[in-house]
Order: sequence, then structure tokens, then C-alpha cells
Amino acid sequence: MFARVVNLQFQPGTTEEASRVVREAIVPAMQNIQGFRGQYLLVQEDSGKAVSINLWDTQDDLAAFESSPLYGELLGQLKSMLAAPPAAEVFSVSVQA
Repeated sequence: MFARVVNLQFQPGTTEEASRVVREAIVPAMQNIQGFRGQYLLVQEDSGKAVSINLWDTQDDLAAFESSPLYGELLGQLKSMLAAPPAAEVFSVSVQA
């Protein structure tokens, strides 16, 4: 399993709206993508910092998502709330409990 970890910086006062967009629009769209296994969004409401973690069966599934038009569409739903470009890294999941 692989995790795509994205560090985000939201505009002040937008973490609640961003969480709603992820929960109500982004996650439902991703649930139909091959290899997608889950999504976490961790936020610091006072600072606007957030970490998005999505889980994938394989690196190929993740790469296919990142190169799809859907990826850009979903990121676009958060764009107006971002204070800086997102920074993503990919990790292999070595322990899951």
C-alpha cells in the first residue's frame, strides 16, 4: 500500500470550508477510482496548516490518478482556499493498525 502525503496551507478561516469540500465532494469522487483505499485530512484550525493523506493499493494506481484530469478538477475545488501551492510526497505504508 502507498500513501500520498500532501502538506497544505489554507487561507485564514477556510479550514472548515476546505474540510467540507474534501468530505462532501473530493472523497466521494475518489471512491470510484481504481486502487483508492482511504483519505485523511488533518488540520490545525488556528494556523491553517493541513496534511492530506490518501491511501492507494499500488504506485501505478496513484500515478494514474495524479495524471488524470480528475486530479486537477479536485485540486481546483480547493484552490481558492490555498495560501501556498501544495507539496506532495509518496511513501510506502510499512505499518497499518
